[in-house]
Amino acid sequence: MDHMPRLIEGRRHDLGDGFTVRRLLPALLARHVGPFVFFDHMGPADFAPGRGMDVRPHPHIGLATITWLFEGCIRHRDSLGSLADIRPGEVNWMTAGRGIVHSERTPPDARREGQRLHGIQLWVALPRQDAEVAPEFHHHDADELPRLSRGGAELLLVAGNAYGERSPVKVFAPMFLIEARLAEGSVLDWPDEHPERGVYVVEGELEWGGTVLSADRMAVQTAGAAAPLRAREASRLVLFGGAPLDGERHLWWNFVASSRERIEQAKAGWAAGRFGVVPGDEEEFIPLPEH
Repeated sequence: MDHMPRLIEGRRHDLGDGFTVRRLLPALLARHVGPFVFFDHMGPADFAPGRGMDVRPHPHIGLATITWLFEGCIRHRDSLGSLADIRPGEVNWMTAGRGIVHSERTPPDARREGQRLHGIQLWVALPRQDAEVAPEFHHHDADELPRLSRGGAELLLVAGNAYGERSPVKVFAPMFLIEARLAEGSVLDWPDEHPERGVYVVEGELEWGGTVLSADRMAVQTAGAAAPLRAREASRLVLFGGAPLDGERHLWWNFVASSRERIEQAKAGWAAGRFGVVPGDEEEFIPLPEH
């Protein structure tokens, strides 16, 4: 089974105000692909003037987060004092390590004018040896990322390494994250550096090893040689994967850890206010869920 692509359709969640996300990972058929343990496709959502996204300050441990936008703008703040607006083609990479707090909101100008928001958010589990590193935040502009052309495919290497190129984004384990645009009829081979791989179709339709994927669908393969991707129409894709995780992970709320004890410690720390605050966004926070 691992030698054939497995189709994942995901689950749609309504977050209010017409803003929805489709959660693809974790799934019953794939708890993780390479180090990726969480994959959300958010939007597209049209916010009227005066409205926007407001994800209040909340904590993370044991992972790195990445937000990748196709449309719109999000303002990131965190407990390190970081402040960065992210736009399409730019990278916000936050390493939570032993603990960080951050918020994600629509910036004032975009809120005033209204905007369409569309993108993906992913969590990358840190290797066990790096799970408790000091938290960091890094922003990379679009012109820092490698661009590749392969036949009828235009590729942007967001993070990790693939096809002999490497992104400047600091990662902790072998992985790749690529935005790809394929012309109709084009064929793309997978990078041969990584044994686990997945593809998410943002727009269009493709075929992978006999599996047909339309928009909003994902397929993953975690062993064996991978058949090439064939675009049945012009398509926009997200390719991701890497080396297998060094052991299973527990996910609870915003926490990722190798042990349940570490999750319980993080829960107690957030409830007791030991994670710190987000400068410039000190008035609100998301309380610990009851369940």
